Amino acid sequence: MRSVLRAPRRAVAAVTVALLAAVACAPQPEEEAAVGPSATPGVNCAEGELATKTPGKLTIATDEPAYEPWFEDDDPATGEGFESAVAYAVAGRLGYGKNTVVWQRVPFNKAFAPGEKTFDFDINQVSISDERRKAVDFSAGYYDVRQAVIALKGSEAAKAKTVADLKDVKLGAQVGTTSLDYIDDVVRPERAAAVYAKNDQAKSALRNGQVDAIVTDLPTAFYITAAEVTDAEIVGQFENRGSAREQFGLVLDKGSALTGCVTDAVNALRKDGTLARLEQRWLSDAVDAPVLK
Repeated sequence: MRSVLRAPRRAVAAVTVALLAAVACAPQPEEEAAVGPSATPGVNCAEGELATKTPGKLTIATDEPAYEPWFEDDDPATGEGFESAVAYAVAGRLGYGKNTVVWQRVPFNKAFAPGEKTFDFDINQVSISDERRKAVDFSAGYYDVRQAVIALKGSEAAKAKTVADLKDVKLGAQVGTTSLDYIDDVVRPERAAAVYAKNDQAKSALRNGQVDAIVTDLPTAFYITAAEVTDAEIVGQFENRGSAREQFGLVLDKGSALTGCVTDAVNALRKDGTLARLEQRWLSDAVDAPVLK
């Protein structure tokens, strides 16, 4: 779900241009807009007047470091990178300009753990799931995502063509992610997956031969193989499980009064084409990785 070991800014810029021709993103058609609770009658969604953690301010959280292509230069406040841009677009819809947005750093797993949050919403490649909904609220989905497998070029793992081909592969992924869920629930490998606290640890394990392949979301997989672990390649992407699409959603307190307002903002950004434009700018509208069946 994320990437590290950042390339120099000029190199990253060059890679970004190249990725626009090949990077991955599932389309987000308006007629299939994500379902989410709209604002409850009586809840104040007046622009700039929400019941936020700090009156007059909107507190948004993400992890540290904040990885590309979701953020640039580990600075979520720039508005650069897909999720930073989405966060500010949602804030704008809610009536909060850039000067009234406050950023917090919250570890990935803590964002959707039980307990009261210190932020108004978190944006950090968190996939919406029924299990996570037990502890937190989610907005409507702002991005459709698939999971992908990365292996070193020329390795046995890189030759996999089907899910079955991965069963005897030593796989790794970040803890608490849907990437790990796909290993456990879809691949069901003969050896237990290696689990890492951070995605950069998983990448190091791949480089060092401690695992044969790792699983991340597809845009991150393209960035890793283009800019960070250039002797690795994308083996393939997984199909969605059943009819449900995996989507990233904004995370809020369980029962938050803001959930409906934030969902309405996300749905409006989908409807007016903003999400599609940001996706095209920061990721891509092309899916150029084989599907593992």
